[in-house]
Amino acid sequence: MKVAKFAFSLFGVNTYAVYDPATLKCAIIDPGMIDAEEEEALVNFVKRNNLTVTHVINTHLHIDHAIGDGFAAKAFGAPVLAHEADMFLGDRMQRQAEEFGIAARVDNVSVTSYLTDGEKIRIGEGTLEVIHVPGHSPGGVALYDPEGGFVISGDSLFAGSVGRADLPGGDMRTLLDAIERKLFTLPGSTVVYPGHGPATTIAREKATNPFLL
Repeated sequence: MKVAKFAFSLFGVNTYAVYDPATLKCAIIDPGMIDAEEEEALVNFVKRNNLTVTHVINTHLHIDHAIGDGFAAKAFGAPVLAHEADMFLGDRMQRQAEEFGIAARVDNVSVTSYLTDGEKIRIGEGTLEVIHVPGHSPGGVALYDPEGGFVISGDSLFAGSVGRADLPGGDMRTLLDAIERKLFTLPGSTVVYPGHGPATTIAREKATNPFLL
């Protein structure tokens, strides 16, 4: 599958469109659009490439990664997926928004179905495998395409860093253990597309990430 990245909102979040070029089926990962201009950019990309959005998927439910859930679900008529352990965050999305002064644009997250560890999500002829990676949040997940050789890591693993663990439900030991057991066992050539910042690889992070040496 192919991956397109958008850097959205005051949070600098990476929103991804993952799509199968054979069938033009698409998943939107972590919709972080915060205004009409960003919403239009995503919609125009989908239209320009003749894509059909079949899923809206959240790696976790912090506001920067889920603020555009409602818009994406309505615009594309697609179900919203997230891990059940993060629903306490989705249910207080408006409260999260109030902390940033943007509550007027935000609704609490309405999830269509819950993601489970090991679940395989079909995107046309492609597959995204759900990997539960708790620690940044209890319900954090990564999305792995073994055939495409990439993983969307959310806020668990970054280039040279890892997710913060001082937010509600976070735990650094849990996060580091999950990265080592769940992500560092992927092939070293696997490209890591994180929730913020540039892409990296599993091999590079195993060799140089200071949090995991």
